Amino acid sequence: MEHAAARWRMLAILFIARTAMAFQFQMVGALSPLFVTTYGVGLADIGLLVGLYFAPGIVIALPGGSLSARFGDKRLLVLGSALMLAGGALALLVDGFAGQIAARLIAGVGGVMLNVIGTKAVADWFAGREISTAMAIYINSWPFGIALALAVLPGVAALGGLDWALGSSAALAALGLGLLLGLFRAAPQAAGGALPAGWPHGARRTGLVAAALIWAFVNAALILAFSFGPALLTQRGLPLVAASGLTSLSLWMLALCAPFGGILADRTGARDGVILCGLAVFGAGLISIRIGLPPAPGFALIGIGTGLCAGPIMTLPAAVLDPATRALGMGLFFTLYYAVTLSGPVLGGWLAALTGSAAGSFDAAVVLIGLCVLLLLLVRRIIAAGPHDRPA
Repeated sequence: MEHAAARWRMLAILFIARTAMAFQFQMVGALSPLFVTTYGVGLADIGLLVGLYFAPGIVIALPGGSLSARFGDKRLLVLGSALMLAGGALALLVDGFAGQIAARLIAGVGGVMLNVIGTKAVADWFAGREISTAMAIYINSWPFGIALALAVLPGVAALGGLDWALGSSAALAALGLGLLLGLFRAAPQAAGGALPAGWPHGARRTGLVAAALIWAFVNAALILAFSFGPALLTQRGLPLVAASGLTSLSLWMLALCAPFGGILADRTGARDGVILCGLAVFGAGLISIRIGLPPAPGFALIGIGTGLCAGPIMTLPAAVLDPATRALGMGLFFTLYYAVTLSGPVLGGWLAALTGSAAGSFDAAVVLIGLCVLLLLLVRRIIAAGPHDRPA
């Protein structure tokens, strides 16, 4: 009983720390009109600032497992949370936009480290014991933190200005750091060990890249929707607080629906059908907002669709990788994920600046969802063909 209680305490700590990461990530999107007026920048610059949070993942994701084995989960989690706090504090202190870029990169290094090592820590604590439930809870800290930022930060800024909003993000990072430093401990059975030799080859590698791009494109489309949603709605005449609140509806619905997508796929055996259904609902929500229909149903559809397909999509890598290449394969999976999610907001901001409207970012999101359908068909074909190739 004591060990079971410890597992759930560690999960709660990691949930709070990762919520702080999501809150910090979404800070720029939630406050984008204030960043524009305060620093005299355009939507393309906002897209760059949003995407920079993921930039360190291109370098950190791949060696994350080996770093954990060498230095231990707690040290890296504390370091990651401390870097998030340092970046948050720097954002509060600097005056120019260049300083915000530096602060964003520092916080992003910490956020990526926390995300990669935190996922491993959850797996260590819950291996063979309710791991699906634990992972669903842990993953939901992301939409929860983003929705919290959208709901809270504009109101805080309305009361005390941009500095108060930046300070609240740093304070939440400090809470996560304190919990990790004082209460977190690694799972007793957590083991390091050498990484398996060899990479996935042939059809396995192609299937892995396709699966990674599906997950990356879905996340990039979601980031475009909730990062530029407030800007689009304010351009259409809504106040910032109302625009952010409506945009946050997508994240609340995602947090509510995510566990059910995995349950539905498991019980029906129709994983790909659930993914396609989720993508269709997601795309319908994007299009309805783009053409000017009432935004509340559109953002709700975005959240429901993402929630339906998120869990089943994350089963695709295991379906195309064998045990000997799974560790390095997953490192490649997350490297591609971070590369795409870095470029997605930058592309959305560029399109918004080119068209003169944040609606351009929603056009990009619709295209990404369409590409996911084509990539899923490729993964289905590779899985159906079977593992004919072998690692070299």
